[in-house]
This record gives sequence, C-alpha cells and structure tokens, in this order.
Amino acid sequence: MHLSSALALALATYPLAAKASDDNAAAARKADTSFSVGDIVVTARGMAGNTANVLTSVDRMGGNVAQNADVDNVYELIGQMPGIQVTDFNQGTSSGKFSMRGFNGEGTINAVKLLIDGVPSNSNDGNMPYIDMVFPLNIATIEVVRGTSDPRYGLHAIAGSTDIRTRTGGTYAEARIAAGSYDTYEGQLVAGLESGRTTQNYQIAYRESAGYRDHSDSNRLSLSGKWGLALGEDVKLGALARYYEADTDEPGYLTYADSRANPRMTNAYNASDRDTRDMQQYALSAEVAFSDRLDWQASAWFNRLRDDRYVKYSASASQQRRLAEEDHYGLSSALHWHGELGAATLMLEAGGDVQWQDNRSLRWLAVERVPTSQTRDQQFDLTVGGVYVQAIVEPTDWLRITPAYRIDWVGGSFDNLLAGTSAPINDYGSIDQPKLSVALLPAAGLTLYGNWGKTFQIGLGSGAYLIAPRVVDLAPSINEGWELGAKYALGDLLEARLAYWEQSATGEIARKLNDPLGDFENVGATDRRGVDVQGNVRLLPSLSLWGALAWQEAIISVAPPENPEYAGNTISHTPEWLWSGGVDWRPAEPLTLSLSGRGQSSYHLTSANAEGTWGDLTVFDASASYRLNETVELGLTLRNIGDAYSEYVWWDGAQTLHSPANGRNVTVSLRLRG
Repeated sequence: MHLSSALALALATYPLAAKASDDNAAAARKADTSFSVGDIVVTARGMAGNTANVLTSVDRMGGNVAQNADVDNVYELIGQMPGIQVTDFNQGTSSGKFSMRGFNGEGTINAVKLLIDGVPSNSNDGNMPYIDMVFPLNIATIEVVRGTSDPRYGLHAIAGSTDIRTRTGGTYAEARIAAGSYDTYEGQLVAGLESGRTTQNYQIAYRESAGYRDHSDSNRLSLSGKWGLALGEDVKLGALARYYEADTDEPGYLTYADSRANPRMTNAYNASDRDTRDMQQYALSAEVAFSDRLDWQASAWFNRLRDDRYVKYSASASQQRRLAEEDHYGLSSALHWHGELGAATLMLEAGGDVQWQDNRSLRWLAVERVPTSQTRDQQFDLTVGGVYVQAIVEPTDWLRITPAYRIDWVGGSFDNLLAGTSAPINDYGSIDQPKLSVALLPAAGLTLYGNWGKTFQIGLGSGAYLIAPRVVDLAPSINEGWELGAKYALGDLLEARLAYWEQSATGEIARKLNDPLGDFENVGATDRRGVDVQGNVRLLPSLSLWGALAWQEAIISVAPPENPEYAGNTISHTPEWLWSGGVDWRPAEPLTLSLSGRGQSSYHLTSANAEGTWGDLTVFDASASYRLNETVELGLTLRNIGDAYSEYVWWDGAQTLHSPANGRNVTVSLRLRG
C-alpha cells in the first residue's frame, strides 16, 4: 500500500493539462461503475467535483421513481437502493436514517456524508435531520457513492456519501395530493420557470399524520427555492434557500410483552413526549468554464438547526429535555483540467472545503415537560477543513487509473458552561488519506474496477475534545478499505454489477447516546467486509425486473482493553443480509403496476452479543398509477401488503425495548402536471 500511496501522490500532483478532443472522448470506451433504479437524465457536462470522476460502486435513483413515492420520509426511498440498511426508530422527528457498508444507523457512528444539492447536510454528530426538508416530488435524482476512494469529502464520509439533487431549471407546475391510513394527508407543489438566462424552482410541501401508533401525531412543513443566472455560456450563478418546521408527538418504546400484545399502543408515561424542530439552509454557488478543458466551481453555505425534544425511554427513567442549537457555515471549491499527453488522456483536479460549527447542547431532567434539574450545558466550536488532488490517467482506451490524495485538519474548543470548565480539541494533526482506483474496459459495456483508500473518524460532540480526566489526545480512527467489482451493461436491456469489499478501522469509537457528558466509548479495531450483487433487466419494453442482494460482516477484530471478551463479536445492529427488488409492468400505456420488496436478517443489540438477535424483516409493497391524460394521474399504494410485523429494537442495559414499524397501510394520490 505504500507503493500505491506514492503513486497516488506523484500522479495527482503532476501538472499536465492539454486540450482533449470531444470526438475522441465520445468514441472512447467509458468506465461505468454505477447502478441505476429508474431513469437518470443527464442535462449538462460534468463540472469539477463530479461523481463521474470516481471509480467505485455508485448507485442512482431517478426522479421518475422518487417523485411518485408514498413514503413517510425520504430516507425510506434511499432504502430501496442496493445494500442500504434503514433504521426505523419511528419516534417523531427521530424517525430514522439509512446506513451502508456494515455501519448501522444507531447514531453512535454515522458513516455517511449527506449532501442536498451539494450542500453538506449532517448535524454535528453526523445524523441527518436535514433530509426531512426534501419531499419526493422535488427530487431529480439520488446518488449514493460507496467506499473509501472518493477524495471529495472528509468529515463523516467514513463509508461513502449520498447527494440528493432537487429539480433545477425547466418550466413546469406540478402538484401531488395524497391521503392514506392513520389519518395521513400530504400536499406537494413544485414549480419551475426558465426564461432566457434565469431559472427559478420552488417547493411547498405539507404532511400531517396521526401515525401508526398512539401518540404519534406529526405536522411537517417544508419550503424551498432555487434561483439560477447564466452570464453567457460559461458562467452560472446559483442560490438556494430552504425552511422546515416540524411538530411531533413521540409514542415511546415498548417492552417485549407490550409490543406483541398491542404494537399500536403507547405508554402512559410517554404522554408528554414531543419534539419541535426548525431548520434552515442557504447556499450560493458559481460554476465557470474558462475553456473546453478548464472549469471551476465554488459554493458557500449555511445550515441552522433548532431541536427541542422531550423524551422518556422507560418507566424507570426520567423524562429528559434535549435542546440542540447548531449553526454551520462552509466553503468549498474545485478546479478541473482535462486534456491529452501524446496518446494518453489526462485529468487533474484540485479542491477543498472548510466547515465552521457553532454548537450548543443542553439537557434537563423533567416531569411532564417541566424541567427540574439541568444535566448539560455545552458550547463547542468545531472547524474541519481539507484539500485534495486527483488525477485520471487513460494511457489506452481500455485502462483508467485514478490516484488521489486528501488531507484534513481539525480545530475547535469546548466549554462546559454547567461546570465552568474548558477543553481544547484533540490534537488530531494532519489526517492523510491516500486513494487509488483502477478500471479495465476489456469490451464494450464491461468495466472491471478496483479501488483502495483511507477515510477517517473523529469524536463527535464532546468526544472531539481533550476533556479531563483524559490527558492524552485521541488519535483519529483511520478506516482503510478496498473493493473489486465488475459492471456489465447491454444497452437498455441489462445492467448488472458484482462487488466484493473490505474496510477496517484502527480504533473505532462510538458516541454514548444517553450519556450526560455526551462522551464516547472505545469499540476497538474493527473489520467489515461484504458482497454486493445488483441486477436490472428489461424483459419487454413494458416489463422490467430489478433486484439487489448484499451480504456483510462487521466484527470487532481487536477488543477494547476493558472488554477483551468482545474480540470476534459482531458489531451491534448490523444484519448479515440485506435485499431489495421489484418488478414494474405497463400492461397498457396509461397504466403502470409495481411490486417491490425489501428485507434484512436479524442483528445483535450490543457488542456483548448476549441479548439475542432481533430486527429481521420481510416487507412487500405494491402500487398502481393511471394517467388519465397529460395533466391528471391517479395513484394507489399498498405498503406492507402482508401486514408483516417488524420493529426496531435496542437494549437499555436491563431489557429490550421495541418500536414496532407500520402495519399494512394504503395511500391514494392525485398528481397534476401543468
């Protein structure tokens, strides 16, 4: 690996940029490691920072699939994609999240970098509250990048990244109205206006529901706008603004006995549990094409999160008030060259980003939403910045080599306002992340690829700081991973991909979720590996099948000193098997019928692996849409057809606690296109 690191640095910094021939580029074989669910529309050539320059397993969901979806939250949409694990807490605004590559969605280790229209959208702890700002009708595409070889992102990109792209450009007006089980009502309105050199895109969305379980009422409102201005053919400026608010009740967690006797119930002690959440997101962007071979992009953004939650986890625990106030600012930029050197095609890209965080975390013990004593008052600043260089070398039309190198730095300070103490950031030093990808193209439609790289994990919340009694700086946990894969596509008829991957961490840490300080615990050194298989076949112009199967293993290879017996145990909440698939059939031009399914095997609840295995599920959904004319489309969705019981389960130290997922439910919808 030292040789590959040296090659990555040498090639990535080699300053070559000559003009490429558009005709030669079009005629050359194209390396393709992606798998698609739905139709993907490419409207412009890739600028700097584009995923087309990354040679790893990439999955995309098209807007035609996303926009007609009937889901409670957008993360459920991402759960339809290959190898994605969905963790469904079903607790008000803490509804759930998605994860991948052997990492779970517990919130202890959040290993996916989330972006919305390219804007980083994780909270300080790596969670994904901003995903709720996006509603399905406004989605243009969802892109998931897996593994450790993508140099574009640093913080939170431990196992990969996901970018949700909303509609941009065009002139349209669409509305979607839906009503369904559990007194659920939803309205979405999107509009676009493109005139001359300006574009405008807007979303208004509202959803309310009584929820599957008692005491699950929720109200959500989302507003967004995007504006674009072209200054000639080569300069594009953009701006976006989003606002979101939610007010939800929480049904709480049930004992095993109650979850089986009456999964829709709530506990009397959860009657005052609720959450209010307000979020804002703003960004400015610029894209400049200096020539056919040189372009540049930059963006500046601001995220604001305000979350006020009252929660009581069990009868013997106290209710807590948890107040989070976060303001995050950031800048990113990338410069991209492509050209030729003799018979070889080359690309060179350099970029970087920096993020400043101003975070406040407060907690109280409470009775019926009346605080009785304060347990936390923390103010902590965090700055994370990184730079990267990347090259693409194509010495022949059948070989593509992509070396890259990224370096990140971390700064910040911590104040415990309750105790009147302060602490510096851990001295993480420079966090070096060499990367290398290679693709072979032996025949048209076939890509053989391999990649290797390093990513990093730092402490989250108070875990990022050198807080007494600790006197030794915590080093970053380095994740090293590699992948071998093959992708084959036969026009629009067949698409298939097979990949084997491994990823190991030197000293993984996990956030303590219910700790007054918000500290971390040492998981130990970890090893993850897996196999991903995906396929999509169009049997007839009107009939297509798709499916995905993932096997994964996540184990503690070197246990922490305090728990040597954990060596060889499975990491908590990580199922070995994940699968999804479906069939889409259009028996007549205006009618589309779909059947899909998803499932996972069971998982352990803690690193001790001593509480049994839980959480397996098999769920099937069906939908039908009928387009009356160019303007009106009717929809019907039946989710969890078999009314199968599934649940999220965790261990509170003394017992299992259960959150049942939705039973069988139906939604009817009306979509209007202007």
